[in-house]
Amino acid sequence: MRLSGHPGHDQLIGRDRDLEHIRSLLDPTQGTGALFLWGEAGVGKSVVLDAVAASAAAAGTRVLRAAGVEFEADVSYSGLNQIFFPLREAFDRLDGPHQDALGVALGFRSGSPPHRLAVCNATLFLLHRLAADQPLLLIIDDLPWIDRASAAVFGFIARRLAGSRVSFLAASRSGTESFFQRGRLPEYELPPLDPESARLLMTSRFPGLIDAVGRRLLAAAQGNPLALLELPTALSGSQRAALADLPAVLPLSRRLQALFASRVDDLPLPSRHLLLLATLDGTGDLLVLQAAARQLQSGACLDDLAAAERHQLVHICEAGRHLTFRHPLICSAIVELSTSSERRAAHRALAQVLVDEPERRAWHLGEATLEPDEQVARRLEDAARRILRRGDAVGAVRALTRAADLSPHGQDRARRLGEAAYIGAEVAGTLDRASELLEGARRADPGLKASLYSAGAAAQLILNGDGDLDTAHRLLAGAIESGNHEYDAGDEALIDALHLFALLSHLGGRRELWEPVYEAASRLKPNVPPLLSAVCKTFSDPARTGNSAKSEIDLILGEIADERDPARIVRAGTASIYVDRLTEVRQPSWRVVRQGRDGGPVRRYIGGLFHIALDDYLTGLWDETYQLACEGARVCEDHGYAFFEWYFWSFQALVSAVRGEYEACGELADRISGWAGPRGVGIALHYANQARTLADLGRGDFEGAYRHASSISPAGTLASHAPHAMWLAMDLVEAAVRTGRQTEAASHVRAVEEACMAELSPRLALLAAGAAGVSAEDNDVSIRLFEKALAVPGVERWTFDLARVQLAYGERLRRNKATAESRGPLGAALAAFERLKARPWAERAAKELRAAGSKVARGCHGDASQLTSQELEIARLAASGLTNKEIAQRLMMSHRTVGAHLYQIFPKLGITSRASLRDFLESRE
Repeated sequence: MRLSGHPGHDQLIGRDRDLEHIRSLLDPTQGTGALFLWGEAGVGKSVVLDAVAASAAAAGTRVLRAAGVEFEADVSYSGLNQIFFPLREAFDRLDGPHQDALGVALGFRSGSPPHRLAVCNATLFLLHRLAADQPLLLIIDDLPWIDRASAAVFGFIARRLAGSRVSFLAASRSGTESFFQRGRLPEYELPPLDPESARLLMTSRFPGLIDAVGRRLLAAAQGNPLALLELPTALSGSQRAALADLPAVLPLSRRLQALFASRVDDLPLPSRHLLLLATLDGTGDLLVLQAAARQLQSGACLDDLAAAERHQLVHICEAGRHLTFRHPLICSAIVELSTSSERRAAHRALAQVLVDEPERRAWHLGEATLEPDEQVARRLEDAARRILRRGDAVGAVRALTRAADLSPHGQDRARRLGEAAYIGAEVAGTLDRASELLEGARRADPGLKASLYSAGAAAQLILNGDGDLDTAHRLLAGAIESGNHEYDAGDEALIDALHLFALLSHLGGRRELWEPVYEAASRLKPNVPPLLSAVCKTFSDPARTGNSAKSEIDLILGEIADERDPARIVRAGTASIYVDRLTEVRQPSWRVVRQGRDGGPVRRYIGGLFHIALDDYLTGLWDETYQLACEGARVCEDHGYAFFEWYFWSFQALVSAVRGEYEACGELADRISGWAGPRGVGIALHYANQARTLADLGRGDFEGAYRHASSISPAGTLASHAPHAMWLAMDLVEAAVRTGRQTEAASHVRAVEEACMAELSPRLALLAAGAAGVSAEDNDVSIRLFEKALAVPGVERWTFDLARVQLAYGERLRRNKATAESRGPLGAALAAFERLKARPWAERAAKELRAAGSKVARGCHGDASQLTSQELEIARLAASGLTNKEIAQRLMMSHRTVGAHLYQIFPKLGITSRASLRDFLESRE
């Protein structure tokens, strides 16, 4: 692609327009300041990056570069290390905590592994402070081989550069996946060269090439610059002169691989040894390379890189003492041409050098070791734990898997594979890989007696396979009962297993499933951990045991703001659900969700989404509820967590119910019931029946509402281990009164009072007093009870529940001839229902208000004028019956983009389904 091989002075051929476009997109004053560049292998991405870097440097911009390397992809923060290695003296521009976070992550300091968000923020702060002196351009090449931790940091900063003096340019090969989340970043595909430029490039480098041969090579290269420059070098002089037949045409990637291998094979042995060290190290640090070469004792020294430079395989930056490969395929060729003993020797040499970097050293030792070695396996296991605490679940799985390979004893191998499988299934979101690991653990130890993690992984796989909840529950119960943990409360594997056991029991919604959980927890020594204790009390049967967890909940939530462990954050949310304290876990839950969006732990991501969406529903943020539900369903589908999709179907059903989208609500509730019933997932059935109850109340089908509410808990009792019974207490009472079941209504109010439900939370106190007010036959008593409900401190947070009590209060006042007094609560209820776009409830409140003599303006739906022109076009096509894929084809966008637009359109219009979209648009024509 260049006319000569001299870096920095070469003239690019056929790339003027591309470079102009890339520079315009990178201007942070005009847009995001970030760009994702992609294209086929050999299209010249790295050369274009060089040109952008050179022009930026010439304009006074400081350029920082990193490149992914296959053999460094499993070493956390290795990519970030490349960026900041030359800048480590600048760390003193950060405050102490951020210095520590970045220094520890990059191996420059010792200390506890930092949270990834702290590393992200430290990186962003340092870049902004450096950019205050001089504009910065970050260039990242070969993203597929950038390690997960660095990719998350790069993704984080790339989305936060608009208006700053920092720009970001990353490149990746087409058809490859990476850990870098490029959502919302501008993208540019670097195309092959046009025919004229391709011909000029080839003939400028090979002026003596015969035309007939040139035409054949041009046809084979198809405008790929790397192939144009490399294909002729593989030909003999006779072939270039058309005196011998050309080789048969092969797939381009295979031909280029062969060409790189041949070029590497021509190097002297010492040069190949150095390149192998550089490939396996992956940092390009010449100091590490020099020290490792001494350990090899092969006589190789840095001077032996000269041959590789002359062959244009590598570029040496003297100022930064850094080596970069011209193309990643060179690394593949180097490894392919090396022997296994040479690779092991190189890994061993690197391990001897990297004594101050335990994770990288453990990895190299693992690769250098051929026979089982418990000491090395233990190093890898320890490294895996550190990696996991940093949030790199996939890296932890890889380290544990290698540790298992090197375990001399079957039980240790099974234990490590079981833990890797558990992390894969419970945290990382790699269910297929977890299944393979678990099968390996079974082969190593058929009884699987040594690992609770194996049982936890198996339970997750069963859940997300055929969804057999009872089988998963029995499997975990047996593993806990037969384990050799001695019920030590400090055993992390046991506590993790008990939290999963509690979740399975809750999902079943039956007392018999909880009994072995209680039994196991009671045997823990010296004490049950507060978080597990709280979960067992509030997540199981809160009507009877929730109040006893108050002190534990206070302790947990008092510390949650500073918590960085995603597992503890999600578990704290779990303990908070039925005592209505999810809002206190909201910000930490958002951290977990943002981590998940940046490639963090998937299962925790799902849990965080669930808790925020539920808090949104309860506090009236229904548009966001629906958006998060759509996101959650996509995450479950994309990562194979089929079991948990019903979480998000239920929120869609609830929002549809309260907004009067009865067809959508019915379809979703039926989908949940049809899936959950055969699998024994009782809590899912309760969510479905909650949605049906609300839909029936909204449309005035009180008989149906009574039937659905009492299926969760019969009138006169709060059913055992059915927490939803508290949420539907007022629903059941109202349905009972409206259908002439006054006795049943009164008995249910007594059950609520006897359970002290009002003491659990202000919202439940509101519902308890509201239910009593609805049930009371004496008007004066009823009014006092409603006033008591509305006087509960903090009830304004529970928008929908408060409006319903206000509506019931206003209805009672009006029927008691207190017409003037009824207008206040009725008006407040109407305003709240309209804000929520709760159409049937707004219509009911408006009807009552008109009956009380007030004029009421109509309108509860959104306004089509809120839509952009593109959204309006998508809405019309969707209303016409076209699928997302069909719409995408018409508008030349991806079907996922269409879906994302629809998720924005629905809340704007106050609807939740395509059928409602059609009705909405037709009503405004």
